[in-house]
Amino acid sequence: MQSTALTLSPLTPLLRPLNKNPNHRYGSLWNLSSLKSLGLLRSINGLSFQKASHLSSCFRFNARRINESFLISDGRCDGFKVRAIPVPGNIGDTNDSSGLATSMQLGAMFAIWYILNIYFNIFNKQVLKVYTFPATVTAFHFGCGTLMILIMWASNLYHRPKLTRSQLAVIIPLAIVHTLGNLLTNVSIGRVNVSFTHTIKAMEPFFTVLFSVLFLGEWPTFWIVFSLIPVVGGVALASFTEASFNWIGFCSAMASNVTNQSRNVLSKKFMVKNEETLDNINLFSIITIISFMLLVPAAILLEGVKFSPSYLQSAANQGLNIRELCIRSLLAGFCLHSYQQVSYMILQMVSPVTHSVGNCVKRVVVIIASVIFFQTPVSPINSLGTTLALTGVFLYSKAKQLKPKPKVAS
Repeated sequence: MQSTALTLSPLTPLLRPLNKNPNHRYGSLWNLSSLKSLGLLRSINGLSFQKASHLSSCFRFNARRINESFLISDGRCDGFKVRAIPVPGNIGDTNDSSGLATSMQLGAMFAIWYILNIYFNIFNKQVLKVYTFPATVTAFHFGCGTLMILIMWASNLYHRPKLTRSQLAVIIPLAIVHTLGNLLTNVSIGRVNVSFTHTIKAMEPFFTVLFSVLFLGEWPTFWIVFSLIPVVGGVALASFTEASFNWIGFCSAMASNVTNQSRNVLSKKFMVKNEETLDNINLFSIITIISFMLLVPAAILLEGVKFSPSYLQSAANQGLNIRELCIRSLLAGFCLHSYQQVSYMILQMVSPVTHSVGNCVKRVVVIIASVIFFQTPVSPINSLGTTLALTGVFLYSKAKQLKPKPKVAS
């Protein structure tokens, strides 16, 4: 429930009280009929008044007195503004409802993030299983993302950034490692089970800490180092008992950890500029476009042109017809770019630690969903290793919240 109060905002020090006693209160309601007789009231529309026309000579007028009289002074008439101010009837209820709406919006975004990630991994694995050209598939994913970004900018759904040469010089190295990270992840998914790839990718915190020490000189706390023990041990245990294990899949997933975390460290080191920096969404959008431009010629060089009917037909012979292959490739590209965009939107709303915890939960959800969908055989020891690794990632996220106590000078 809201009430509305009218207040006056003088454009100049126009009004002053006759009685300068500071204990007196001055009313804010004016006699509308007296204003109208002077030609000051021109229209009323939703509790707002238009500015009075400038009068050629000084004049005095009497307003209906509520608590005190007011007098026009300063030798001129400059006019005034009247505005309606909404006064909440219950501020606490408004804040509670606003907080609830924000929480519901954030929960919906997390759910969308997880669902899109699940479907991306499913569609991507189905495509890579029969169409064994990861560079071409990854370039196609970046192409889908580039098309979505151009549509977003052209339709003004999001503002188009203005890039400087210095910004571009910093973004290109980030785009290179981003391209390598996505390519290596797809190589791994094409070779081993989705669940195993994501178990290996749980090693990301280890490389974050390692590169932060090497390049930034940031030494971890005891609890961060302690949380990495179950991460490393869990990944090792899961690797030893993984039915689909092969060295190409394992090494490519581990290499994707290296590239992704080096990208994050490079971002932290080089993106501190005096000039206006890009927001997360536009930064990701530009990286995606550059990655597409980089990977298309690289894919042709590495794998050749694989969109010929013969290659598509060979994929169709392994379980997916050409129509299904194209649809799943499009859906995978859409889901990849969409979930990454949603991830950056969430990062703008929550702290990095909260986002890291959400990413850990997302990995758990993706592993469980892929095991169920693809009916992946999982041994008890493999399950224990995966659980240990993911528990370590969660502990790492919580350990980052603990700030070391400042040393008291003696």
